[in-house]
Amino acid sequence: MDTQRRTGEDGPPPFRSSRFFCVGSKWYFTTREGFDSGPFATRERAEIGLKRFLHVVRMLPDEPQLH
Repeated sequence: MDTQRRTGEDGPPPFRSSRFFCVGSKWYFTTREGFDSGPFATRERAEIGLKRFLHVVRMLPDEPQLH
């Protein structure tokens, strides 16, 4: 568990856990929204998957656009 404060946080640090978890011999990552992605063969592959996921999310518009 990470107990360090991040820049701009006041008060006691909130509970944090790893985004990565293993079930059997397969690795997964989870997002803040509760989305679990996997399985991946290794934790390293799960980390790459998370980086790709975050890259795509950053390209999404901030506000939903109406057509």
